[in-house]
Amino acid sequence: MKWLGLGLAALGALVIAVGVGPAGLPLKQTLAALAGHADPTAVAIVRDLRVPRALLAFAVGGSLAVTGAALQALVRNPLADPYLLGLSGGAGLGAVLAIALHVGGAWGLPASAFLGALLAVIVVYRLAIVSGAVLDARVLLLAGVVVGAFAASVMGAVLAVSPAAELRNALLWLLGGFEGASWRTLLVFASYAVLPLGALYAAGRSLDLLTLGEEPAQYLGADVERVKRWVYLAASLLTAAAVAVSGIIGFVGLVVPHAIRLMWGHAHRTLLPAAFLLGGTLLVCADAVARTLFAPIELPVGVVTALLGVPVFVLLVRRWAT
Repeated sequence: MKWLGLGLAALGALVIAVGVGPAGLPLKQTLAALAGHADPTAVAIVRDLRVPRALLAFAVGGSLAVTGAALQALVRNPLADPYLLGLSGGAGLGAVLAIALHVGGAWGLPASAFLGALLAVIVVYRLAIVSGAVLDARVLLLAGVVVGAFAASVMGAVLAVSPAAELRNALLWLLGGFEGASWRTLLVFASYAVLPLGALYAAGRSLDLLTLGEEPAQYLGADVERVKRWVYLAASLLTAAAVAVSGIIGFVGLVVPHAIRLMWGHAHRTLLPAAFLLGGTLLVCADAVARTLFAPIELPVGVVTALLGVPVFVLLVRRWAT
């Protein structure tokens, strides 16, 4: 019954996201446009703008939620999220440099953000390796904070000397959004996300063991060091791909895993797919609100997720503490 409710919520969110927008198309015209029977303008708005945007928001939200759940198990820290390990700083720095240097092309900005995130992943990983063999979760967190702080400092320096127009574009990107969504963007993201998502799901039982601690997991048959490396790599690649197409959208990867644990428990083979559905639903709804609340002006999606995520997280913390 829980799965049915979650599936219906996801489907309902996608239908609502396709049906709303600044263009103000009636439901009948929206359905006709989906079937290809409306005027060309309506068909273009629904098929080429709204549908790929809703699907991309769902895929990104689900990916961030899965990544957050996996990282919380990896570092055994309930406050871990996809951006804790320096990825957001590296991606943000790459994007800001691309804007400041006028890197051209539709894929110049996403590619720069992706490369910046990968560079941060490599630096954090090298810092977290102890004695050349062991990936220490505590050092991983500290390295992520240090790399993120360094990237934020450089980013601030670049923004301080940038013209007003470039400063605005950079800030809007940093707050997250799906203005550039298209079928091609969705296809590229899906091609990057499939393997990391599959790797994290395959590591579900090992993540269950890691939550018990590294020594108990080792005694119960898990190859702890191998699992930690694979989970960190898969989560990092998934987050980098998400940031490249949407900017930095917070709280999805932090709040959703906790909400799912309250309903489904801690078994990751169930937790991860449920988190994907709920994370996707949450981000689709947030994007719909961002597009329509002050239409035709769009709010950054990251602002909406923060406004929704902070009170929800406070409620979850209060329930968890009691």
